[in-house]
Amino acid sequence: MIRRCSWARREPDIAYHDTEWGVPVHDDRRLFEFLILEGAQAGLSWSTILRKRENYREAFDSFDPELVARYGPEKIAKLLANEGIVRNRLKVASAVANAQAFLEVRDEFGSFDALVWRFVGGRAKQNRWARPADVPARTAESDAMSRELMRRGFRFVGSTICYAFMQAVGMVNDHTTDCFRRSELSGKAKTA
Repeated sequence: MIRRCSWARREPDIAYHDTEWGVPVHDDRRLFEFLILEGAQAGLSWSTILRKRENYREAFDSFDPELVARYGPEKIAKLLANEGIVRNRLKVASAVANAQAFLEVRDEFGSFDALVWRFVGGRAKQNRWARPADVPARTAESDAMSRELMRRGFRFVGSTICYAFMQAVGMVNDHTTDCFRRSELSGKAKTA
């Protein structure tokens, strides 16, 4: 029997857990996708967002930050009428603002990756949590990332959202010690 982190009990959580969660991501478009999806998830379950993920990809032009940064009132109104995504005015507006800030970071650092991965020294942090209750909702690193992103004009990037982002893109390996993915990801330089 395969042992997984306790939150991965049914689809689409299982597939996401087994193939994506905790795998280091250095591709800027994928990082932008996770940034937007984690912000959309605030106050909701991650399963809800995973079920809407393809709708988000279609609605947000495959998470092309250059296109999203140029969304105007007409496109925003269309998004707010789209039943396939979370239709929250503040979250939709934050996606546009975040795309604009994302492009500014990319211009300054060469990539968004160069900024965010510095909060873990450029390498995935390998945690050893025995129980789900041991996994923190935020850390000093996510606090620092949140402050920096907010300073740069990003929205929906509180420390808890930043930590979930760090988990999703493999900046931290938070698979519990009994999970088969923990050992697969620890110490390996897998990237996506």
